[in-house]
Formats: sequence, C-alpha cells, structure tokens
Amino acid sequence: MYTNPIIYADYSDPDPVRVGDDFYMVASSFTYLPGVPILHSKDLVHWELINYAVKSLPFDKYKVPSHGSGTWAPSIRYHNGEFFIFIPLVDEGIMVARSKDIRGEFKLNMLTHTKGWIDPCPLWDDDGRTYMVFAFAGSRAGIKNRLALIEIDAECTKTIGDYSVIFRGELIADTCEGPKAYKRNGYYYILFPAGGVKSGWQACIRAKDIHGPYEYKPVMHQGPTSITGPHQGGWVSAPDGSDWFLHFQDVYELGRIIHLQPMRFTEEDWPVIGFDKDGDGIGEPVYEWPEPVKDGPHYSLKVSDGFDSDKLSLQWQWQANPDESNYSLTERKGYLRMYPWKNDKRDNLLWYAPNALTEIPQSDSFIAGSYLELNGKKDGDFAAIGMIGHRYGYIGLYYEKGEYSIRVYSGHVTAITYEGEAEEELLYSERIDTDKVYLRIDLRKDKNYFLSYSLDGVTYKTINHIFTLEAATWTGAKLMLWCANKENNDSVGYADFDYFRVN
Repeated sequence: MYTNPIIYADYSDPDPVRVGDDFYMVASSFTYLPGVPILHSKDLVHWELINYAVKSLPFDKYKVPSHGSGTWAPSIRYHNGEFFIFIPLVDEGIMVARSKDIRGEFKLNMLTHTKGWIDPCPLWDDDGRTYMVFAFAGSRAGIKNRLALIEIDAECTKTIGDYSVIFRGELIADTCEGPKAYKRNGYYYILFPAGGVKSGWQACIRAKDIHGPYEYKPVMHQGPTSITGPHQGGWVSAPDGSDWFLHFQDVYELGRIIHLQPMRFTEEDWPVIGFDKDGDGIGEPVYEWPEPVKDGPHYSLKVSDGFDSDKLSLQWQWQANPDESNYSLTERKGYLRMYPWKNDKRDNLLWYAPNALTEIPQSDSFIAGSYLELNGKKDGDFAAIGMIGHRYGYIGLYYEKGEYSIRVYSGHVTAITYEGEAEEELLYSERIDTDKVYLRIDLRKDKNYFLSYSLDGVTYKTINHIFTLEAATWTGAKLMLWCANKENNDSVGYADFDYFRVN
C-alpha cells in the first residue's frame, strides 16, 4: 500500500509520462531557477529529482527575481524518441524544451510570443497533425475559464492558423485551467481542474472530433475527504495497463503537495479518478491504495547537503537566473562559498536578491541548520539562513568595523510585481567575538518557526520572536542560504557554508 501525499513538497502542477518501465514527472517553478524540475520513478510512488528542463531563461527580466512570472505549469510528452516539455512563460509566451536524453541538456525554442497563455499541452494526432490545448491567465488575459485549441507544426516551432475556444467554463466555474489532452478509443479527452485551487474539482471534456463539440463531466471531487481542491495534474498508465492520476493539494504555507489516485474508465468510456464510494460516477481522493508497481526502487528526494561536489546539488534553485560568479564549490573543498551580492538599484533586501539559494521543504516540521564562517571585508558583509515567503525571516553573521554580530531580520512583501516590493526590519543584533557560527531554523507543526544560533554547535540561543510561515508568490515557503552586503558596498569578502542539514 502507499499513502497520500506521496510527496510532501511543493512540486506544483505535476504532469507525468511513462517511457518503458520509467515514469517521469515535471512541475512548475516560477521565478526559481534552474526551472521545471524533472523527477523519475519506477513505481509512481517513490521519486528522485534527476534534472531541470530550463537551466536559465533567455530574457533579461530574469536576472533578478520575477515573483509570479517565470515557468508556470508545464506538460511532458514523449514522441518519436524525444521528450517534449511545453512550458508557459505567462508574460513571454509558450516555450518548448526538447531532448532525447531526459538527464541531459534540453534545447529551448519559443513556440509562441503570447502574453497570458498558460498550461499548454501537445497532442500528436493519428493523421499526422499536431495540436496544443491551453488556458488563459486572468491576471494577463482578462479571462480564466476558457480552454483553447490551436494547431502547431509537428516539430513544435510554430502555430498554424488561429486558436479556437473549445470549452467555455462560465456555466460551471469561474476558473477552468490546466488542460491535458489525450486520445483513447476514438475519443479526445481533456482533463482539467475547475473551480479554483482551494475548493475545485477535476473535470473532463470529450469529443469524437478534436475541435468539438465536447461533452462535460466532473470526474473527481473532494467529497467528504480532507483532500482539498484536488487540483491540476495528469494521467499516466502503468506497464500492466492500469491507469493513474497525479495531482496536487494546496497546503498553503508549504505549497502544493503531490497525490496519486487510481483511475478507471466506465462502460460509457468516462474516466473516474479516485474511488467512487457513493456510486455517483465521480471519484473521491484516496488516502491509501495498493501500489501501482510492486517492489520498485524506493527513491527519495535529497534535503541535506555537505557541499562535497564541485557542482550544486539538484535540490537547490536560485531566486533568479543562476550566475556562477555568485558562488564557488571549488575555492574551499567541502564548503559552499558565497560572495556578497550588491544591489545597485535598491536596498539589499532578501526578496530582491537573485543570489538567494533556495530549497523546497519536504515536510511540515523540521530542524534545519548550517555552520557558517564569514570573512568580512567591507561594512555590511552578511551571510544568513532563513525562510522565504510573503512574510519571511532570516538569521546570520554581520561584519562592521572589524567586528562581527548576530543579526536577525524579518520582512514582508507589500506589493507583488515583477521584482516585488518589500520591507524589512532588524529584529535583533548581538556582537560576538568570532567569525564562525552555527545557525538553525526550527519549524513547528503549528506553522511557526524559530531562529537560533550557537557558538559551539551544542548550546543554542533562540531569538525571542515567533516567525509565522507564509507562502511566496504561487509557491510555498522555501528554505534559503544568502550572502550579501547589506550596505550595498563593493566587497571582496565571502561566506563559507560547511553544510546544510535538515532533520
């Protein structure tokens, strides 16, 4: 048996594909880069992170954090021996990443230059024609309850003709999004979530002609379960022919966690996702179920890092396009060296920092810690660990006038725009007689966390402030490491992190 959620981590908008005995899944990542994580499994239950489809985005905008922009909900398909990942950039258009090697480099091209087109999914039809279904972002397109279809070339480099709206969702919900297209037994199926992230359901439309007209039916809802939403995801078949559906549940502060549901087709060829306990033809999410594949490898997602490699572990993402000048893993073997970033345009706040190195939390409570040595050269040199969200907090070591101090900051976002607007407050400052410190974050199940430090790694002093966990823009809160000059001075200083451990 397996138990939901199968992944307690913010891999939002999952979409799976199977190639032979291997399952692959992609997810959205927004402003965090490298983007569009690719996960691998042998049994749909246990997953490992193996790659990213997008190493960086080819737009100057993403040199700095673009909260709410970036890589939205992708889809993955395997066609003619090649992986295709369709990626919506809500402000720039639809990007296609393609590679014959799922663990290798992906070639990127812009299929469209359209603002507000989201959630694209391709379908190569039996007659040789290729199509893409997609939805619209209300914040950019002004509508968010219609699904559209457009023909594209087989190589996914250009569109052919205009799009047509194939489903108008005004009569069923104010939000219809995330369409995934499939063909089975002569029917074109489009599975999509309706009704919004917090209280919506999974729906299906089908037709004998890809252009419609389409019939509509709900296929999974929350029912009496505590699994809210059950939101955006995708269908995949196991080697034995059984059908499965991956989707997310929004747990707010920690983002969108992943559930796996059994799926079947009725005698009338309608899908039912989950378990239809009351016999109304609409499934409900399951808490546990027999595993799709027996005795598969029990992969897991990495959460701790000893920085022993000369390359960053895949668990890490920057808050903007990666810049190798911001860090080194070779200057001091076994340490992550970070250099103090200077913000030339505004105050040096964490929310604005492209060099904030982030990690997705993997549980609802943990203790995370690091050992830090700061080599300060200019007043304002600073290095820290903390949590990023619309309200955030961090603790670190600060250099000024030849002396070091522990400093703790809190921040909150005041406006969500490309770079965002935020304010910060210095909560705590205490001079210490060393440039070395142990730092720790203690997240409790009540969604509050505490920051503490130690000079010996044994006895910790907890700062007398309760930090309340809060999500970021379209993502859950994230753990982070950061180095900056808080006074925006040029500095040749640096910070060395020995490890980052999560228990």
